[in-house]
Amino acid sequence: MSSAGQITRLLAEWSGGNQSALDNLVPIVYDELRRLASNYMRGERPDHLLQTTALVHEAYLCLMGRQHVSVQTRTQFFGVAAQVMRRVLVDYARGRDRSKRGEGVAPLSLDDVAVLSDDRAEELLAINSALDGLTALDPRKGRVFELRYFGGMTVEEAAEALSVSPVTVARDWRMAKIWLRREISTPSQYGT
Repeated sequence: MSSAGQITRLLAEWSGGNQSALDNLVPIVYDELRRLASNYMRGERPDHLLQTTALVHEAYLCLMGRQHVSVQTRTQFFGVAAQVMRRVLVDYARGRDRSKRGEGVAPLSLDDVAVLSDDRAEELLAINSALDGLTALDPRKGRVFELRYFGGMTVEEAAEALSVSPVTVARDWRMAKIWLRREISTPSQYGT
């Protein structure tokens, strides 16, 4: 069976509730998951190879815990994986932020690996907050930004994941970047 056919079959099984299908799927798509994780980690020190691996493993653990999954295509799967990786990093950044203020928060397992610098964690929290605001106003633009920025998807891949045209994704991407840049640069919103 071709890799694409095998991925489709495993996705259907996983969507049908077969958790072991995910166990069989991950080795097939592992390199692509590492590429996604690398996109999240851009801007960090290049010698931290374990960072990307830790993020992929945390995402896998989160995916394993999902009970109701509805993905039929490879692109949809990577869209879900991108969303999970974003959440893992945001949770980690929030934990770092709380621990800087002295709160007694139980650390995530990623604390064993320095995944984000303090500056990058603050940037990620600002982007996440602004992205949540954009998603509340325009869910598709928010999803386009998430898939392109966090997921590293091309315009064509994001269009396939969202079942819209590449022109629509390109337009939404431009508008989302403008909106988020404006929101993040508003000093009063983030106390800077």
